[in-house]
Amino acid sequence: MSLHVIVGAGATGAATARLLADSGEQVRLVTRSGSGPVHPRIERVSADARDAARLMELTSGAAILYNAAMPAYDRWPAEWPPLAASLLSAAERGGADYVMLGNTYGYGPADGPVGEESPMAPTSRKGRVRAQMWHDARAAHEAGRVRVTEVRASDYLGAGAYSPFTLMVGAQVLGGTPVSYPGDLDAPHSWSYTGDVARTLIAAARHEDSWGRAWHVPSTAEISVRRLAVRLAAMAGAPAPQLRHMPLRELEEIGRTNSIMAEFPEMLYLYDRPNILDASSALKILGVTPTPLDEVLKEMAVEAAQAAG
Repeated sequence: MSLHVIVGAGATGAATARLLADSGEQVRLVTRSGSGPVHPRIERVSADARDAARLMELTSGAAILYNAAMPAYDRWPAEWPPLAASLLSAAERGGADYVMLGNTYGYGPADGPVGEESPMAPTSRKGRVRAQMWHDARAAHEAGRVRVTEVRASDYLGAGAYSPFTLMVGAQVLGGTPVSYPGDLDAPHSWSYTGDVARTLIAAARHEDSWGRAWHVPSTAEISVRRLAVRLAAMAGAPAPQLRHMPLRELEEIGRTNSIMAEFPEMLYLYDRPNILDASSALKILGVTPTPLDEVLKEMAVEAAQAAG
């Protein structure tokens, strides 16, 4: 049994904590609120991970430090740099291996499937933040100060998942209300299940070939928003989805009074065209296989039914 420290208890951080604890590892889950799943091998700690001294104390003796944190979406440029610097410093100074949960923002717009070796070419503020985080961590790895790897996911599905689909499509479909979506409803898209993201993080942490490179989470499906909405409705016994494309001007108008929605226009390149991840390396080397889509949609439908009472 070894100590694994996870910063962040969102859907993926919590799933990673549970999987590690169930496998017999000791887990320390760090959040500002002290939240997280209840388990005899999970210690929940309330702390601000930007406090480098406190985070160093919490990671002392840890084998792995997982960065599953997520600042508020509308405050990434201000909040990610100090948080990322604190996490990297704690891993370097404490001797823990460092596993980062990342995304695809750093690649920028791409034609065709994106592989882990694709260059960083961000065109958005949030993409530049993510690319800089990986650049700094990989530089520390190449200098021999810490072993680093990053696991990159596409848009999330699953209970508790946070993504444009769950925010703007899934909840509405399950509630039987019309959907307005700002992207291409018929473009094929890779979807990442939170449980598969957690399994990929753990597999990367345990594999000797992981360090100094990135991995893509194997997709639970590669289908369009329209087809995904139809399957979700069928799984939940909800009415057939009523879908329409949301024009950019309408999205921008919503963003005038909603700071989260105001962040979406610069990221539309991810949703207005096909967006497919090549995860063949994780499949072949890490041995991670994706969860069937219908299992994921059933989980989402059950969560919605429970929330509705």
